[in-house]
Amino acid sequence: MKKMLTPLATLAAAAMFATGAQAADKITVQMKWVPQAQFAGYYVAAAKGYYKAEGLEVTIKPGGPDVSPVQVLAGNQADAIVNWMPDALAAREAGVPLVNIAQIFDKSGLMLTCKKSSGVATSKDFKGKTLGVWFGGNEYPFLNWMAKLGLKPDVDVKVLKQGFNVDPLLQNQAACISTMIYNEYWQVVDAGVKESDLVTFFYEKEGVASLEDGLYVLEGKLKDKAFVAKMAKFLKATFKGWNDAVKNPEEAAKIVVAADPSGSATLPVQKRQMENVAKLISNAGTPKIGYLDPAAYARTVKVLLAGGSSPVIKKDPGAAAMSHVVFDAASK
Repeated sequence: MKKMLTPLATLAAAAMFATGAQAADKITVQMKWVPQAQFAGYYVAAAKGYYKAEGLEVTIKPGGPDVSPVQVLAGNQADAIVNWMPDALAAREAGVPLVNIAQIFDKSGLMLTCKKSSGVATSKDFKGKTLGVWFGGNEYPFLNWMAKLGLKPDVDVKVLKQGFNVDPLLQNQAACISTMIYNEYWQVVDAGVKESDLVTFFYEKEGVASLEDGLYVLEGKLKDKAFVAKMAKFLKATFKGWNDAVKNPEEAAKIVVAADPSGSATLPVQKRQMENVAKLISNAGTPKIGYLDPAAYARTVKVLLAGGSSPVIKKDPGAAAMSHVVFDAASK
């Protein structure tokens, strides 16, 4: 004889069934590079269950030298990408309607690192020198800086298409190379070059910095209320992850190391990287984390337009290339 459920038990069972049957919203986010502390907030949010708590199933796709986040997004292989604003705005002008929905880093970590022995002490010494530059969208800030200095690439300075390593500096193939304060700069030091033998030029201090590591989506998606709602949950959880990462660099580093399938990420390196990444996130721990300041956006646009005969972008994209709709929804 079957035992009959009471009306209350029936309702409880139905609620449990409904909760269990409700599928999580799926989101795929494409990173700009391989797993490292540069993206710690996303990995921390995943590892600590922040995405799951928001009813999300998030796939974090690592990047690499052969991965173009813009192409991944344009091919609908991701819902959002982490990208630098110069590349995003250049892509938008070329026909891929990227929109910034959140800006995690509010300072630039990009710089040129040079050996003093190469004869470079100030930016006036660049002329006639070989400078290592990353391409694939990373060259835009450099090209803008050279235009500001009145130096023509491959005329006044020789541009070396730099791989994502520091070999050109170590092997004296270039006087200066592109580095990030949280990554390649320390690779040079770890290779045995004394910091006292180096001179660095921060794009931030040179007045040519542009915004890095923002979150971008396709413009048309923002017309979909369901998309905005799930991305708002994504931002909310992601911001929690970043706040934790900044507050506890060692914990974040351990999570990043565990998330790296290649096993190349090491704890000491990732902890140091996280400590330097934290310096680029001024708003961590405040309601403003991830907020794209319109004034900062306007400054970046101005920098990218001021490229002389070779500007990164030729037209001001206006407010269309940024949106607070998802950020505002996440803040409620």
